[in-house]
Amino acid sequence: MDELKRKMLEKQGYRIVGDHSAVKLCHWMRQSLYYNRPCYKQTFYGIESHRCVQMTPAVDWCSENCNFCWRAQGWEGTRIPEEDEASEILEGSIEAQRALLTGFKGDSRTDMEKWLEAQQPRHMAISLTGEPTLYSKLNDLISEAKKRKISTFLVTNGTNPEALEKLEVLPTQLYVTVAAPNKKIFNEMLNPVYKDAWERLNRTLELLPSLNTRKVIRHTLVKDFNLG
Repeated sequence: MDELKRKMLEKQGYRIVGDHSAVKLCHWMRQSLYYNRPCYKQTFYGIESHRCVQMTPAVDWCSENCNFCWRAQGWEGTRIPEEDEASEILEGSIEAQRALLTGFKGDSRTDMEKWLEAQQPRHMAISLTGEPTLYSKLNDLISEAKKRKISTFLVTNGTNPEALEKLEVLPTQLYVTVAAPNKKIFNEMLNPVYKDAWERLNRTLELLPSLNTRKVIRHTLVKDFNLG
């Protein structure tokens, strides 16, 4: 990652971990610490918002250039040249989360009991930005988290079905983004790098029944594009 991109991401609240990973505090982390307002994952699945790390192992690598993406684009490509070890990424992500939480300690709005609990994360959302499945050691990352009793929520755009097929340790929950009803709208909205991205997504969807974990289909709906 070039220095200009790194500085831009840090200015936006990211903490860069190693050469290609990053952490950023989730909106619901703040809401939970300040106002005791959790995200839907706590309501539905008992996932404590203040103990969840929002991270990515591919901060500057993605296989799509979505028109609706609110993250910084200008991706490096679809192959991370030199990959960090999964254990280093996990430990670095936890340390980065703790560093980002430091400023909350002196804020009178902060629930200090929750702040102390937040120092020991129990959940990890592998999403944030980029396409996480482009990190070839994703299986190791999920495995390392599981060893530490950290649940994992993996979000993918579905264009890398081979990565999911190779997973020996599955995430606690797998999300696949389906943002178009057909190939034409898919290509217009998502601007995929792969020429066969639509076919790749469909292969991922066909794969889902064989994956023994919770699965969710995510729809990103944009008026006048994929929403009437």
